[in-house]
Amino acid sequence: MNSASHGAGRAMSRTATKNSFTWSEAKKFLAERDVVLISAGLDEVPMGYKDIHKVMAAQKDLVEVIARFDPKLVKMAPEEQPRGKRNRRNRQR
Repeated sequence: MNSASHGAGRAMSRTATKNSFTWSEAKKFLAERDVVLISAGLDEVPMGYKDIHKVMAAQKDLVEVIARFDPKLVKMAPEEQPRGKRNRRNRQR
């Protein structure tokens, strides 16, 4: 069917990622790759994911790589607010 993984997959759990990296590290990593971050939670930083080159190499018998796309802009759900900081309307739900 010539199908491959849609992404690299996580190398670390969301909690482990949040506990292992800082926003300073993440912003440096993204800046070095010329990626603009609009919003995301710390649990989504790239360092928490598997190496895409290794993942694709493991699938070489399934697909032929014909192109590589590098993100230049990232927009994900913003980091969740701590429970005490949510507005009144959200607390009533």
